[in-house]
Amino acid sequence: MDNIELSIVMPCLNEAETVGLCITKARNYLLGKKIKGEIIVADNGSEDGSIEIARSLGAKVVNVAQKGYGNALLEGFNAAGGKHIIMGDSDNSYDFSELDFFIDKLKEGNHIVIGNRFEGGIKDGAMPTLHRYLGNPVLSFLGRIFYCPEVGDFHCGLRGITKAAISELNLKSPGMEFASEMIVKASLKGLKITQVPTILHKDGRNRKPHLNTWKDGWRHLKFLLLLCPRWLFLYPGLLMIILGFSLTTILSLGRLQVGSINFGIHTMFYGAIFFIIGLQLSMFYLFTNIYYHSAGLYKLKKIQLKIVSLLSMENGLIAATTLIFSGLFLSFYAINIWKETGYQSLDPVKMLKVIIPAGITLIMGIQILIASLFLSILTQNRSDLKT
Repeated sequence: MDNIELSIVMPCLNEAETVGLCITKARNYLLGKKIKGEIIVADNGSEDGSIEIARSLGAKVVNVAQKGYGNALLEGFNAAGGKHIIMGDSDNSYDFSELDFFIDKLKEGNHIVIGNRFEGGIKDGAMPTLHRYLGNPVLSFLGRIFYCPEVGDFHCGLRGITKAAISELNLKSPGMEFASEMIVKASLKGLKITQVPTILHKDGRNRKPHLNTWKDGWRHLKFLLLLCPRWLFLYPGLLMIILGFSLTTILSLGRLQVGSINFGIHTMFYGAIFFIIGLQLSMFYLFTNIYYHSAGLYKLKKIQLKIVSLLSMENGLIAATTLIFSGLFLSFYAINIWKETGYQSLDPVKMLKVIIPAGITLIMGIQILIASLFLSILTQNRSDLKT
């Protein structure tokens, strides 16, 4: 194997029982493969002698004051001098003497190499049943749909990454969601990601793991959702627009019967609500994309730039004015019907078929007006947001 500069980074918090074994395996791997490298232990406040053990075995210890898995790794990455980095937990759940697949893939030009424990194998007792059959598979499935179909195990702690990629990704997550952030941002930026099979062993601890099942699981899910406005806003928004428009249009012309179930004016009212919510979600999708574009996470597509252009303040004012006057016209039409009865009681079904469309067009007009104004604020003096 050719010589490469390699840094092996191990986050650590009270791992005196296993950190020495991990360092020894990593050092023997570097010596056996004749790789010029270093071993960095990013310690997150150990009080059990982990630091002393690491130093006695020749590892470089980085003291990380801020708690959190992500914080520890970030400081370890900052201290790393290697062109390539291998990260892995110091609890002996991963074998640092088996890194060939990771090194080979990095040498092929991949920016990130993710271990896949489901392909490599999970030893008995190495992963809680809930994590193995629900948590990890579900979150990894969502990650593949939202971002990166090539990665089968979004939360494997054994990974390879180039130093250049770390600089480009601008990683920030302090906790366990750091694992998801790395893949998500790399995917959004178009970096080369691949995976290799790896074995998960039962860790060597005699204490509870640092991972909090529900808290950390939620943080991973939240991160996956927040950086994917298509699934968070656009798809639900389009679905509600189609459903709401269909229900409102059909029921404004008459009743709808499906089997023995009759849908009438009340369903039409909820259809109008669905439509308005869908419109709001779609607008938030656009706002979020502009924000992430400005933050450098990804660039807007041509169709998105076209929509931004169409929703200029001038076009927004024209569309909003048209809709608002249409809503007012329908409202005055309803008032006129009421006037013709001498302001007496009216058929509620008949009147709501006028009032609901009036309300929808008024709300749409106001929403488009506000959206065009807000978009103008976001895009002013931004040549990169012009078609």
